[in-house]
Amino acid sequence: MNERSPKGVAPDAFEREVITDLDEKTPDQPKGMPLHQRILIGLLSGAALGVGVNLAFGGNDSRVVWVVANVTEPVGQLFLRLLLMIVVPLVFSSLVVGVAGIGDIRKLGRIGLKSFAYTFVISAISVAIGLTLANTIRPGERISEQTAAALEQRYGSDAVKRVEEAKRAETATDSVPLQVIKSIVPTNPISAIASETPNMLHLMFFALMLGIALTLVTEQTAAPLIHVLQSLYEVSAKIIDIVMKLAPFAVACLLFNNAARFGLDLLGALAWFVVTVLVGLAIHMFGVYSLSVYLLSRISPLEFFRRIKTVMITAFSTSSSNATLPTALRVSEENLGVPREINSFVLTVGATANQNGTALYEGVTVLFLAQLAGVDLSLGQQIMVAYLAILGGIGTAGVPSGSIPFIVLVLANIGVNPALIAIIIGVDRILDMCRTTLNVTGDITAATYVARSEGYRLLEESGETGQELEAVVAERGAD
Repeated sequence: MNERSPKGVAPDAFEREVITDLDEKTPDQPKGMPLHQRILIGLLSGAALGVGVNLAFGGNDSRVVWVVANVTEPVGQLFLRLLLMIVVPLVFSSLVVGVAGIGDIRKLGRIGLKSFAYTFVISAISVAIGLTLANTIRPGERISEQTAAALEQRYGSDAVKRVEEAKRAETATDSVPLQVIKSIVPTNPISAIASETPNMLHLMFFALMLGIALTLVTEQTAAPLIHVLQSLYEVSAKIIDIVMKLAPFAVACLLFNNAARFGLDLLGALAWFVVTVLVGLAIHMFGVYSLSVYLLSRISPLEFFRRIKTVMITAFSTSSSNATLPTALRVSEENLGVPREINSFVLTVGATANQNGTALYEGVTVLFLAQLAGVDLSLGQQIMVAYLAILGGIGTAGVPSGSIPFIVLVLANIGVNPALIAIIIGVDRILDMCRTTLNVTGDITAATYVARSEGYRLLEESGETGQELEAVVAERGAD
């Protein structure tokens, strides 16, 4: 770590050094614009161009469809697939080495308990914010029957498909405890990661078990495997450096796709729903998280958000916690100073289990559709929705629109027609980008809390930058 850390450089130069410079041996400082600025320019350019094209030609124009299908979508998917390609080796090596580096099973248990306790409390707060706003604004009562009917017709076929998928997933005959065990413990860890969408819970469980076992054998036995996995982590991180070179262009393409094909009329039709969700996400992001990093992690909130901006922009662009994980691991360790053994555990588990934005969104969406259907939920039913939303935030897949199947099941349980999900499908991707940003930020917030509670000094706790960070890292490595 300290071999890669710059000496006495400003944060933006630090970011260029650790993320965008492919040759860490070069004596000269990396030149050019910082990565986050280039990504932000790509994001704004793609969104502006997409909106302009949409207004000029319409989202269904044959020329727009051709450009998206043959130019911008392939570039965006290339970037996403490259990031997802490296998730498995990076997560596996990082988690095994991190757990082995802790070296104490009791300390590992303590870190795990703190992580899950923090996740549950913060998720409960996020759901409470969402339900309070939904009950106050009541967005479901502000949409006309004609608009609702038009949206159902427009997205009805997609909704039917989502409902059928959710029903098939619900037809398991196993008891609830057995379902939980099967969802966490793999019988074959290789098959768990061999599919198009790897089972990250299975991968993490196997990595945890392997890391724990490495702490229980002799150092002579464990050292060779740890060295191999450490090398795998470093090589994976280098691949991330290379992939992130494509980020500004890919982000522009991804935003163009969403803006050009998006029905802008939907924002007007569902304005109150969109506003309710965005206000809730903003309160949680800049209120709850700011208080958390200030009071629990002892970090300046402004400095915290400034140092993770690359992660936030990547999460917003990709709409995937899993795709953002490699960047989050690098930035949290190198820009905030979170030790790798804590970073690897909290962030990898958090990509699946700590999704506050998803929990908030699920709560608001269920109440919105219930209000729209004229179903008045009692206090007890809303408490049940809150409980299910918290569980949904913990168990929802870290992929785009991963919360839709869960919302379908909750609607069925409270007596609301699941087909009403068609009404929000059109705006789900845009809101998914926002809630994914909150999810990933929450993972890093949790990592800083756990690290601080374990007695580690973090960046900006006392105003450290550059040289001071290197001294902290070197001191930590010596320990």
